[in-house]
Amino acid sequence: MKFFGIAAIVAGLLAPSLVLGAPAPGNEGRNLLTPVDKRQDFQAEGYGGGGGGGCNSPSNRQCWSQGYNINTDYELGTPNTGNTRRYTLDLTETDNWIGPDGVKKDKVMMVNGKIIGPTLQADWGDYLEITVINRLKTNGTSIHWHGMHQRNSNIQDGVNGVTECPIPPNGGSKVYRFRATQYGTSWYHSHFSAQYGNGIVGSIVINGPASANYDIDLGPFPLMDYYYETADRIALLTQHAGPPPSDNVLFNGFAKHPTTGAGQYATVSLTPGKKHRLRLINTSVENHFQLSLVNHSMTIISADLVPVIPRKVDSLLLGVGQRYDVIIDANQNPKQAGYGNYWFNVTFGGSGFCGTSHNPKPAAIFRYQGVPNALPTIQGVAPPDHQCLDLNDLKPVVQRSFNTNSIALNPGNEIPITLDGFVWRVNGTAINVDWNKPVLEYVLTGDTNYPQSENIVKIDGVNQWKYWLIENDPDGTISLPHPIHLHGHDFLILGRSPDANVSSQTRYVFDPVVDIPHLNGTNPTRRDVAMLPAKGWLLIAFRTDNPGAWLMHCHIAWHVSGGLSNQFLERAQDLKNGISNADKRAFNDNCNAWRGYFPNNDPNPKNDSGLRVISGVKAREVKLDW
Repeated sequence: MKFFGIAAIVAGLLAPSLVLGAPAPGNEGRNLLTPVDKRQDFQAEGYGGGGGGGCNSPSNRQCWSQGYNINTDYELGTPNTGNTRRYTLDLTETDNWIGPDGVKKDKVMMVNGKIIGPTLQADWGDYLEITVINRLKTNGTSIHWHGMHQRNSNIQDGVNGVTECPIPPNGGSKVYRFRATQYGTSWYHSHFSAQYGNGIVGSIVINGPASANYDIDLGPFPLMDYYYETADRIALLTQHAGPPPSDNVLFNGFAKHPTTGAGQYATVSLTPGKKHRLRLINTSVENHFQLSLVNHSMTIISADLVPVIPRKVDSLLLGVGQRYDVIIDANQNPKQAGYGNYWFNVTFGGSGFCGTSHNPKPAAIFRYQGVPNALPTIQGVAPPDHQCLDLNDLKPVVQRSFNTNSIALNPGNEIPITLDGFVWRVNGTAINVDWNKPVLEYVLTGDTNYPQSENIVKIDGVNQWKYWLIENDPDGTISLPHPIHLHGHDFLILGRSPDANVSSQTRYVFDPVVDIPHLNGTNPTRRDVAMLPAKGWLLIAFRTDNPGAWLMHCHIAWHVSGGLSNQFLERAQDLKNGISNADKRAFNDNCNAWRGYFPNNDPNPKNDSGLRVISGVKAREVKLDW
């Protein structure tokens, strides 16, 4: 049994970085399990991408439809398709489930019967109408559509305790409806409990133009850290100790056990001579991944739903919650011996500060069409250590600019993050939302007596740029990198503290005299999840053009469970005025149904922030045996 306190965390973090994928024991052709997803390969004919108005083609991906292309400012203009894409997500739970690598789990939670739910697909400008049915036994739920701006639809954001009450279990349901005003790749997940770590996740693909040409869209390729213990019990553990390493890594729902060889490698089919778009998504609860494909580079064309000027890389860090759309050129000669199968590798950098796994060599296989189904023979070389830092020099196609000389920092726009034991505080407060009275209810009723525990930062002013300095506990005993995610907006990354070896725990405090001249306000990188360096800072900006109650939080489930979050309440009066009577009725109906269940009929207590509550299993001593 292993428990990880602060001292043990430090010892574990100093372990050597993990190396590249290699065959686990056993025959690659064995089929020991029923796959969790029948899509064992992405077929060469590609993912079923949509077409705008006929002008989007392999030779002209920049075009989409009449009047809309890659240069269109999608925050100002959206195609009027007149289409509504309807989906039903049925949430269930299963006990004693045999996982993809052959190990039994006490409990999993599924979407439509799978550990990774169906992909929600639409075209730019479509409406999505998604019915969520909660058939879990004792857990409430809410589904967040990660990265979707929800312009004029904050009430659909899917954050219990903020924009809604949870959907009650045993058949409760809710219909979400919003418009796809952006395009690219994202994902959905539960925002109740560590629940999404138990399996309530899925991909989102919004078809639209692209900044570079490609022949085949391979579709979404989600990666996820995977634990044999339930996420609920691990979250209980993190209330008094550090989290354990993941037991494995899932590639599109597949994995090989590192010692028994049980399970299957995920495989991706490449057509020789063709360019392939692959949509990478990190749906983990804790692990950040360094990704590389042996003998191939990747060309980034989008980061978190923001199209970018194409950028070729040999490897990249994919933080929790982040997405990259990349193009892979199948330019190798598959007829040459050993050149038809390639490892797609996950490595862990930052001396363990970005997460670790009991699987030392997680990998998938990329296979050229027409070659034998065999394990790759070329092991490749480990990529450079990214030190838990993402790319902050990508250039968006649709530009934004900010005058960095106007920055004047004060306590009103500084957001300090601190660790107090195992409680995370933002602006000195660990968030603790009230499921039974979401912040949106305060807005709808005109009640401005927001509890301090809601950790609200109020923002007024229309279409004004606001900037925020996020500081990561520079004086703490130990500091960890955090993937900071903002709902409702992209944010400009104006700057961050100097890059450093994360294990050195180098302390950087923002100095306006030194640091402001080095900020970048000319079309800086823009995304909705960015890595906050350990003991460092991140300076971001966004425009007040989307009224709503928007959460900003670390996307490591254990950290937001421990309080690492605040809410931006943006233009509250405009938010209230923009909510329809039908949405108000649906809001009240769901809250009344939830209040009829919780707390009187719920066997589980609420014992953390409420955004990642520990529930679904009764509290017990947590024993994690490896």
